[in-house]
Amino acid sequence: MDSAQFRPGPPAEVALDDTGDRPTLVFVRDLRHRPDAVWSALTDPARLREWAPFLADRDLGSPGAAVLTLVDGEHTEDHPATVRRAEPPHLLEYTWGEDLLRWELVPAGTGTRLTLRHTVADRGTAPMAAAGWHLCLDVAERLLDGDPVGPIRGAEAMDFGWAQLRDAYADRLAP
Repeated sequence: MDSAQFRPGPPAEVALDDTGDRPTLVFVRDLRHRPDAVWSALTDPARLREWAPFLADRDLGSPGAAVLTLVDGEHTEDHPATVRRAEPPHLLEYTWGEDLLRWELVPAGTGTRLTLRHTVADRGTAPMAAAGWHLCLDVAERLLDGDPVGPIRGAEAMDFGWAQLRDAYADRLAP
């Protein structure tokens, strides 16, 4: 399948944790693939290039400094990152600029229950982040299925239902 035929799936399970200094989007998604395959998609720069909103300058599967380059069409922007925890294939935690991302992978039948905890700048950015991760993870699952559609990043996401997903997540995350 090519990206022109791609359509996102239904909204995922989401919540907003306001107990910290900044809000944390909690995004839960069941994937058809084992944790080790999902881990590879989350850490291997070649795999990240195919689905993530950024490019990684190194494998994210071990602690230490990294650079994550946000991609939006021809525009790129480098952000410092630090992998704080890497416990393959179950837990990956890293900073991305001012944000903190914690990926938890739990076996679920023959697949994986993925929980992403993304600490965001403010409550208003959570629906936007949820919509972006939704599209990215739909693309990642296609990659893991062996039916890649190529990355859908930045403004291009508007052509693939990002605004509708943002609105659906805003409703789900409303106080």
